[in-house]
Amino acid sequence: MTELLIAVAIIGGIGLLGGVLLSVVSHICDKGDENERLAEIRDCLPGANCGACGYAGCDSYAEAVENGSAEPNLCAPGGVDTAKKLSEILGVEVELTPKVAKVLCNGCEANTETKYNYQGMTSCRAAAALAGGMKLCENGCLGFGDCQNACSFDAISVVDGVAKVDSDLCGGCGSCANVCPKQIIKIVPLKKAALVPCSNTDKGAVARKACKVACIGCKACVRACEYDAIKVENFLATVDTEKCTACGKCVSACPQKIIVT
Repeated sequence: MTELLIAVAIIGGIGLLGGVLLSVVSHICDKGDENERLAEIRDCLPGANCGACGYAGCDSYAEAVENGSAEPNLCAPGGVDTAKKLSEILGVEVELTPKVAKVLCNGCEANTETKYNYQGMTSCRAAAALAGGMKLCENGCLGFGDCQNACSFDAISVVDGVAKVDSDLCGGCGSCANVCPKQIIKIVPLKKAALVPCSNTDKGAVARKACKVACIGCKACVRACEYDAIKVENFLATVDTEKCTACGKCVSACPQKIIVT
């Protein structure tokens, strides 16, 4: 009887040990698969470490994508190509709409006046801290290039006192928008659509005095649009790019001739 019990105990012990070993091996294999997939995800990222995805850098974002806590379409520099690769690795479908920065101001030196002669630091943030900046338009681009300095893609230049974005170079990361003290840079879907490059929310007469090409909130564009894509709030027209077909009727109707497509 004793010998039988010993044999059962030995067999049971062997079985238990085998189960533990299988569990360990399985865990190691799973970990190896995870590390392999993580490395594959990381290799897809451009390495800009811009933080536009909301994570500290590409390594952190890769880990978040791998463990399922982040969507695979948040890498602005990588754009659609990177999102496609990541979605294939993960076996999921994601939105693949590229985005680009737009500066909603056309208040160049010829179109607007200054309130005073600014002689401080060449920084938009520093200038904005002094009575809102030197330009008569309170919502206008100050033109010192904080956005240009923040751009990792050389997509922004300052021309005649206003920042301009090269859509072909822009990664849509949002770094420029984050540093703009006037908050006039917006990240929008990259598609053919109308754009109102103005951020002035003053009434028509006041806005026009501050800038020759300011939106005056007349709603002529709203009446011309057949797709309900334009609205005017606080005397400023904005375009819903999802509804806009870039037909150009708002462009023709605008008395200020500032709407572009």
